[in-house]
Amino acid sequence: MLKVSKLESGYGEMQVLWGVDLEVKEKSITTVLGPNGAGKSTTLKAIFGIISPWNGMVEYFGEDVTKTPPHKKVEMGITMVPEGRHLFPNMTVEDNLLMGAYLSRAEEKFEDSLELVYTLFPRLKEREEQKAGTLSGGEQQMLAIGRALMTSPNLILMDEPSQGLAPKLVKEVFETIYKLKEEGLTILLVEQNVFSSLDISDYAYVLHEGKIAFGGSVDEIKESEDIKKAYLGV
Repeated sequence: MLKVSKLESGYGEMQVLWGVDLEVKEKSITTVLGPNGAGKSTTLKAIFGIISPWNGMVEYFGEDVTKTPPHKKVEMGITMVPEGRHLFPNMTVEDNLLMGAYLSRAEEKFEDSLELVYTLFPRLKEREEQKAGTLSGGEQQMLAIGRALMTSPNLILMDEPSQGLAPKLVKEVFETIYKLKEEGLTILLVEQNVFSSLDISDYAYVLHEGKIAFGGSVDEIKESEDIKKAYLGV
């Protein structure tokens, strides 16, 4: 579904990514792991087009989307749940969800998408008239995921969805991500939480200093003490 080849990017004159290669298969969860500063979030931003790739290629169902801007990628079925959630705090839960359904493809599936969001997150239904800024951290993360679902995506890029959450809420977030796969969605996940993300993933990549140090099945990472010690600090 998604193929990234020799991707290079960075900020200003500072190069962060050095020839990143990865693939995401349809209806799977693929996780990118690595320490702080490895380039995980930068990888997602370059794939989605928030920052410009310097070199390399991003292909989506075989089509070159390397230079395609984010709003066009959303129209094609790619969406992103950014680190830090970036909600509209003074708008209600319902209005935040409506903001995700601004495209024609999303409008056509609006009722189905809203039903899916409220089925996955009953608490959002209970709080649909509440301002987003007054929600708990866990509820805000649910809303960020819900807003992404309102775009009627095929592929969701998720940047550190468990960041800053209490352990109980972290468990809920990962259970929800797994449910999304069961609904037929494809997820590319960037995470610091090694064990929780590996438990729900099909494939994993380890990013180290802007380069892919390892890529393969989850079992291979779990069984390799060398990989865990050298790159994941566990």
